[in-house]
Amino acid sequence: MVAAEDAGRTSDIAGKLGIEPGMVVQELGWDSDVDEAVRDAVEERSGDELLDEEAQEVIDVVLMWFREGDGDLVDALVDARGPLADNGVVWVLTPKTGRPGHLEPSEIAEAAPTAGLAQTSNVSVSEEWAGARLASPKQGKQRR
Repeated sequence: MVAAEDAGRTSDIAGKLGIEPGMVVQELGWDSDVDEAVRDAVEERSGDELLDEEAQEVIDVVLMWFREGDGDLVDALVDARGPLADNGVVWVLTPKTGRPGHLEPSEIAEAAPTAGLAQTSNVSVSEEWAGARLASPKQGKQRR
């Protein structure tokens, strides 16, 4: 039953990230510290390999592994938006609190609007990584 438990866990990861079959997913910021279970779950659910930064396709979801010291988050988010579909999302995946490379949630919250994105939710992706979901602000959103 271990295989069934693992399969359930990996589909939960992809589900948390909103990955659906047929979605085009780009991965940015890959390094040896990324969580391979997250990558595998996303590939399994989407049905295709993750694309790298050289991809020319329209992207549904960007998985951006980002750590303190990786550079300017606003610049990285602006670059990630380039090939993003109108309803696409960017998941900023950062090491959890207390882990090397941890990024304060306030840094993501401050960078998102500058890059033209809005933070919509946060999830625990794995033992080591947390995710912040960023999307384009709704066009024509009515104010009350």
